[in-house]
Amino acid sequence: MVGRPPTSPDQLRALYGLLDADERQRHAAFRVPADKDRYALAHGLARLAVGRAAGIAPESVTFDHLRTPRQGKADPPGRGPRGKPRPSGPAEGWEISFSHSGDRVLLAMARGVQVGADVQEVRTVRMGVDSLLGQLLHEDERGHFTRLDPRQREADFFTYWSRKEALVKATGEGLAAATKVVVSPPGAPIAVHSWDTPNGPAPGHVQLLDVAAGDGYSASVAALTPRPLEISVRDTADLLKGLPKARPRTGLRGGTGLGPAKTRTAPATATRRTAPASQHRPGPSATR
Repeated sequence: MVGRPPTSPDQLRALYGLLDADERQRHAAFRVPADKDRYALAHGLARLAVGRAAGIAPESVTFDHLRTPRQGKADPPGRGPRGKPRPSGPAEGWEISFSHSGDRVLLAMARGVQVGADVQEVRTVRMGVDSLLGQLLHEDERGHFTRLDPRQREADFFTYWSRKEALVKATGEGLAAATKVVVSPPGAPIAVHSWDTPNGPAPGHVQLLDVAAGDGYSASVAALTPRPLEISVRDTADLLKGLPKARPRTGLRGGTGLGPAKTRTAPATATRRTAPASQHRPGPSATR
């Protein structure tokens, strides 16, 4: 059911009101109003989802941002506003990842399992997707494109992109590590063939799934666990019912600046990993 009614301006303002000071600063940096809407929606939904899971008010949700050393970078691991968000305080122990592209938002979360989520709108690349292959694909994967019709290249490129970014977001390594990860080509059974980074999981300790996000979109969720995943469906509309009816936090002149929203929410996909009864914990959930 991708293509639900647009989120209302009032809802977007309320979601903006959940953002912390750093998130509001990053929100203000977006120049395109639709990008501001997607950012507020994704980050606001993240606080709603984590707050519900942890049994706390969404306004009380806090995040640590963990930095991971990246390929070719000297940055040490640590905490900073641009690292991977990880719930802290009463919500510590939950893992979360979210993404937005076009008019889609994808949110994945799990208890005690690192997750990554990515959604990509299939779009025309000005210089052509071939110009980006070296930034995304391992040399073993690039040969796949030599056998494709040009019209198929864009769709397959963005499938690769969503899969690989979901994987490297799970570890917090970022897209710079994507060329060190090898996945199966679109159309073949989905699999991770190799992962050659310092923070990559052991062989067999990762699960990767494609998520239906509607025509013109590729979306994927990754979980760093050896256990199989089982998919069920949830709806972001249920999360929005718990949205506080409060004024936005102070700090932005003239309100949020959010106009009529074009960002659409879609059903959430809950991914549960199978485990013995004595060890069972809720698995990743993805909100589209």
